[in-house]
Amino acid sequence: MFARLQSSPTAAHVLPLVLFTLLNALPGLFRVENSELPWHVRAPEHWAYPLQTVICAAALLFFRKHYTLKPWRGLGLAFVLGILGIAVWIAPSLLREHWVQQGHEPASWWKWLGLAERTDGFDPMIAKDSALWLGTVVGFRFARMVLVVPFIEELFWRGFLMRFLLVEDGRFEKVPFGMHSWRVFWIVTVAVMLIHNTEDYLGALVWGSLMYFVAVRTKSLGACVFMHAIGNLALGLYVMKTQQWGFW
Repeated sequence: MFARLQSSPTAAHVLPLVLFTLLNALPGLFRVENSELPWHVRAPEHWAYPLQTVICAAALLFFRKHYTLKPWRGLGLAFVLGILGIAVWIAPSLLREHWVQQGHEPASWWKWLGLAERTDGFDPMIAKDSALWLGTVVGFRFARMVLVVPFIEELFWRGFLMRFLLVEDGRFEKVPFGMHSWRVFWIVTVAVMLIHNTEDYLGALVWGSLMYFVAVRTKSLGACVFMHAIGNLALGLYVMKTQQWGFW
């Protein structure tokens, strides 16, 4: 059974994301809203996300023979666009803060453009009383967003779906990476946008467009993974600096 599963290119590109998504629901199954309870009860994501990181990393290693990141080219372009994409992603929240300071009352339509507060989210400072555990929480959070997520998402969106939509027999692995199609661009980019929260729609739309450009321009899955890793690293550093926990 495992040998058959391991031999499937479709499973290799799809199952890690499916597994990651299912494990995203884990904290909600254990959360108890009571500020007097221990942190691991009221904030189960602090142990669930490290567990998710390890399990998904193991899945990537299990299927590793199917992944072709080469040729390693266009990394400079990927770096620049990774930073640019994250700058666009966080810009609306900075604009919102400026407008509120100017006395503007937030409107209901602001969130559709990303003009939303980002203070609620994964807060590692819940473990601030334990320097060792705080370092572990932050370390796993960065490992998740910089190492695991870029592989999982790019393998699916660019490595699988961009090519799967170009064939009729399901043999996506026969399609050269980075082939351009406007139909594919819109399907993949809008899908990437819709899996995010409303306030992230604009940022995700721009990000998805830039990532598609890198895929088509470089013909390198490795460049896409690198861009995603750089963008997530930049976002993580920004979150730790500003404590805008809602961004991650």
